Amino acid sequence: MATALPLVRVDGAACATPADAIALSPADAEPIARIFKALGDPTRVRLMSLIASSEGGEACICDLTAPVGLAQPTVSHHMRLLVEAGLASREQRGRWAYYRVEPAALARAAGFLRA
Repeated sequence: MATALPLVRVDGAACATPADAIALSPADAEPIARIFKALGDPTRVRLMSLIASSEGGEACICDLTAPVGLAQPTVSHHMRLLVEAGLASREQRGRWAYYRVEPAALARAAGFLRA
């Protein structure tokens, strides 16, 4: 047997600030979404952790393949996505690429989680 629920009348004054008044614009949301999309893969999160915990805060691509158990081209693909999202930077040294975590991008992403 269905139970009827009472209707509650709410006037406009009871509402908070409209959501669109404080929402991000589409242009502002795009780079933030790119950051979270890049971090949406466990391998990429692990790569960021490996780089951040490496001596000097940087890691060679040659040192990132074994810990994640993936071939170098696959790790390079993941790192390219992290660099494109602004979460890491890349420096070519001879035939090897070295990566660093970009703390400002991580802080910006964390700030959106706190807001």
